[in-house]
Amino acid sequence: MKQILAFLVAAFFLVMNADAQTAYITNANDSTVSVIDVVTNTVAATIPVGSNPYGISVSLDGTRVYVANYNDSSLSVINTSTNTVSCTIPVGLGPTCVCVSPDGSKVYVANYTTKTVKVINTSTNTVSDTISVGNVPRGLCVSPDGSKVYVTNMWDSTVMVINTITNTVTDTIKVGDLPWGITISPDGTKVYTANYYFLANSVSVINTITDSVIATIQVGAMPRAITITPDGSKVYVVNWNDNTASVINTTTNTVITTIPLAWYSSPDGLSVTPDGTFVYVTNSDDNSVSVINTTTNTIVIDSIPVGHSPMSFGNFISTYVQPTGIPTITNPTPTVSIYPNPATSTITIQQSNPSLHQQLLITDIMGREVYTQAINNSTPSTINISEWSNGVYIYQLTDNKETTYRGKFVKE
Repeated sequence: MKQILAFLVAAFFLVMNADAQTAYITNANDSTVSVIDVVTNTVAATIPVGSNPYGISVSLDGTRVYVANYNDSSLSVINTSTNTVSCTIPVGLGPTCVCVSPDGSKVYVANYTTKTVKVINTSTNTVSDTISVGNVPRGLCVSPDGSKVYVTNMWDSTVMVINTITNTVTDTIKVGDLPWGITISPDGTKVYTANYYFLANSVSVINTITDSVIATIQVGAMPRAITITPDGSKVYVVNWNDNTASVINTTTNTVITTIPLAWYSSPDGLSVTPDGTFVYVTNSDDNSVSVINTTTNTIVIDSIPVGHSPMSFGNFISTYVQPTGIPTITNPTPTVSIYPNPATSTITIQQSNPSLHQQLLITDIMGREVYTQAINNSTPSTINISEWSNGVYIYQLTDNKETTYRGKFVKE
């Protein structure tokens, strides 16, 4: 009975906390991207992209997904509102990894073959610069303030630091053998690399102030992808050769647990949900995605079937809600209207029934409160949303008769 109850509780929190998140899975051998509705943990759409898609990155506002197509030497740009490729950008030979700047203005692509990082202007969807880096660049991450890009060079066993203003390499850091994946702490003070060489099996921790390795942590066999929780407390790394995920405490720089995956899974990518509650792992030999609960560090979903050879190397989870993923909101005749919708800088709330006293609550798509206000008369009320992130917001109004009205608006 206790096991059944624990499973039901885990399933409940999975649905509640995963609301409004979407996972994009690159299927290398299908040349497609599977779109997982994280509310139901089922594939909601399949998008054709370029040949042999591998690296992926979702823009912070969730409106665009960038996919590196290794065999096509191209980058596919997915519009998340339509689940279609809106643009294909030539980027050079062997693109393996892609990362979007925090402000969404630039995309960085690591080219495995040409030993370069391409800089893409997202306004024009064109390459604006090319930066020479080390031998076989594999992974990329951008600092939270957007001032630096870190790139792993596998055959050099180094990490290069790129200044994003000058697009020049400012430092080269020696790390463990064959660094593959890379991630940066939310405060930008530490960078973590997964060192793939079978005699290394380690994670290097870099102090970004001194650009030096301050710790080396032993993990499982042949670690590839790596990610960090939004609060910076834990690092997750998937170990390709022994089909496990290592969990690192970032305070002590020690492995606190090792999570077994399916023995034949060959995990290639992983990404953490924006609320930090779950980690999604792509299993390239199992054609599936597994889900880890970060509170218990246990597998809560063994297998979500996707395409052939799922990779998704990079940040592949978005806060954007698929059109079919937002439940239709039906209510009594509304007593207010919110306009314009979509909006860019302000929204205006107009109440049609001044006899009702209403409380307005606005949450982001994650369910986090972003605004609240009492509305007690028919005078329009204007709210400045210019500093809010782009995306879908839910408004809820509860009147003095305890009737609740709900709706959606879009900030773009």
